[in-house]
Amino acid sequence: MSIKYFEDLEIWKVARRLTKRIYDLTSDRRFSKDPGLCDQIRRASVSVMSNIAEGFERGGNQEFLQFLSIAKGSSGEVRSQLYVALDQGYIHKKEAEALINEFKRLSVMINNFMEYLKGSGYKGKKYKVRYKTMREEVEEFLRKFEKDKNKTDN
Repeated sequence: MSIKYFEDLEIWKVARRLTKRIYDLTSDRRFSKDPGLCDQIRRASVSVMSNIAEGFERGGNQEFLQFLSIAKGSSGEVRSQLYVALDQGYIHKKEAEALINEFKRLSVMINNFMEYLKGSGYKGKKYKVRYKTMREEVEEFLRKFEKDKNKTDN
């Protein structure tokens, strides 16, 4: 399967699913006591999937790696905020541990994908070499031939 769009990336699909879970979790009345934490954990989870998407759309490997690194950092931020929610009693221990483990798994997936990209020779869509058609090659050859011929005739 060829990956044409960021929506095809498994790490983006997982990040999307986890973001929905964070939104569901923070919609609970327990979180209404702390709108700052609610907003921050939502923004961090959205940052994971958004940075995967933005990095992919940039078209270059180095930029993609940079955005994947930011996404991985945001995944860690969500985990840290889940501990705050647990400590404040906004979330049950079992639920917190399950989400923390899923965000850890996502961080590992992002890291493994980054390592793969670093080892591949692929530079990104924007660096693809455009090959000339046979007609373009022949026309270029004829232009050079005429130019060289004119030099020797003079």
